[in-house]
Amino acid sequence: MSARPLEHRHFLSLEGGEGAGKTSALGAIRETLQAAGHEVLLTREPGGTPLAERMRDIVLQPGDEALAPEAELLLMFAARAQHVQRVIAPALARGAWVVSDRFTDSSYAYQVHGRGLDRALVEDLEQRVVHVAPALTLLLDLDVRVGRARTAGRDLWPDRIEREQDDFFERVREGYRRRAQAFPQRFRVIDAAQSPQDVAAAVRQAVQTWLDTQA
Repeated sequence: MSARPLEHRHFLSLEGGEGAGKTSALGAIRETLQAAGHEVLLTREPGGTPLAERMRDIVLQPGDEALAPEAELLLMFAARAQHVQRVIAPALARGAWVVSDRFTDSSYAYQVHGRGLDRALVEDLEQRVVHVAPALTLLLDLDVRVGRARTAGRDLWPDRIEREQDDFFERVREGYRRRAQAFPQRFRVIDAAQSPQDVAAAVRQAVQTWLDTQA
């Protein structure tokens, strides 16, 4: 079996459930890194490259044929492999800082805890095809009902995952919280029930504090 993916100090990820406010938090992360003089690349998963974005469409667009959980997982990792090789690894190699809106932790939350897939399968895929991990992960934690209320009416045509029931998202939230407990050195949990301004301030503080430890 391949070695566990190594954390890269210039690689950060942002995780959270529906309605947690990741867009504004991403802006706060970028601003903090740029203020420290770093080149910053923002990217997202699934997606990040033209081919990976097409895989994203397959995963998220509702259709007549149900997508098997295993197929969903493999599509996510196919897109992730493309993303890492074409975008993330080259950016890190040139010295840029990469901030990804979701990364492998989302597969543990959504596919393992949400769908009930075997954790060992995700671990094996992570070890064999990803080869890199973020050194800092910010988790925007929010009550599922609050998050769903925030997103109600936001999208006229919710995607396939957004159409899931609350119990699915409760399992996803629990999956994220277990990941944060398992990797306390990497995770910073942010209370996303705060105002957007307070969330952004907490994100900036978490990133700046982490940067100070890297000096």
